[in-house]
Amino acid sequence: MALRIARTSFRTTYLAMTFLSSRVLKALRSHSRAQWACLLVLSVAFAGALEALHVSAALLIGPMIAGVIVASTIGRIRVPDTIFAATQGIIACMIARAMPASIVDEVAMQWPVFGLGVMSTIVMAALVGWLLARWQVLPGTSAIWGSAPGGAASMTVLAEAYGADVRLVAFMQYLRVMCVTSVASLVASAAGQQHPAAAIVWFPAVDWLSFAATLAVASLGVISAKVFRIRAGAVLLPLIVGVVLSNTGVMHIELPPWFLALSYALLGWSIGLRFTRESVAHCARALPRVLAAILLLIAACAVVGQLLAKAAGVDPLTAYLATTPGGLDVAAIIASDSDVDVPFVLSMQFVRIVIVLMTGPSLARFLAGRSAEQSKAA
Repeated sequence: MALRIARTSFRTTYLAMTFLSSRVLKALRSHSRAQWACLLVLSVAFAGALEALHVSAALLIGPMIAGVIVASTIGRIRVPDTIFAATQGIIACMIARAMPASIVDEVAMQWPVFGLGVMSTIVMAALVGWLLARWQVLPGTSAIWGSAPGGAASMTVLAEAYGADVRLVAFMQYLRVMCVTSVASLVASAAGQQHPAAAIVWFPAVDWLSFAATLAVASLGVISAKVFRIRAGAVLLPLIVGVVLSNTGVMHIELPPWFLALSYALLGWSIGLRFTRESVAHCARALPRVLAAILLLIAACAVVGQLLAKAAGVDPLTAYLATTPGGLDVAAIIASDSDVDVPFVLSMQFVRIVIVLMTGPSLARFLAGRSAEQSKAA
């Protein structure tokens, strides 16, 4: 008797919760303001949790995860394309700010070493992308762009500009960011060369004139995307102009932390809100093989890094961070908190970004075409 009452109570409670949750979801689907509120709350929660775990790019990954959840459950909201293009220009300015003129001298002094390190990483990443496309883990160019070691944010927006599925590219790129960050932090801690991260001053004094000039440069991406229809112009044009103007002393790139955090959140929402239940299910099925490919790439780059350490005469951690496939922003954050040769690390990461930006589109088309041909032949 007691067991029957317990079963009846459980069934009644389950049906009531199902009914209430369906009514809540139905109400949320019809109110965009409620969806934005859910998105904001989830973004703060995920970003805060990832920051507490010291995950690099937490302010972008957290909102992106929140966007995926909202889009695949209740979502009907989207970030306008103009705002998406504007955030791409801001990310380009952030990369340009990290590229000092001294990089040219650093590369010129050790160009054979840089060539070996950069090309080895690019070739291995391309091979991983080709295998994922060949085995149909991810489709065509999405697999190639997802493997490209040029920095997650820039590779994601470039992939979108060249027709790849930005959702799948972002899934692989930011999964790799989390893996690379975790492994690199563990390596730095094990080597006893990592310092506690400095506290972020969110609202420092702002040079408003430089800030306005930075926004003007970032807006070139929006103009090129809208008016001139330049592929990847939202990233490439602000990046080129920002590097030239900042290194010639014409302007100082001013990006306050609070503004960068807002830009990261908007970029994360732009990507996350494009997901559907079907694309989330596809990513879940592909997760084990993609994760295995990422760990294999990290291990291969670590081997190249140790060979580079002997050839360049730098310490192993410097060589590892210089060749790690996580991108310039991840390497810069970890390098700045460690006892390593920071200019060497940033120089190699920068050279790799430039080469990937120049060769990425044609390489993605070539490898995707080859994998498609071989799949048909098989």
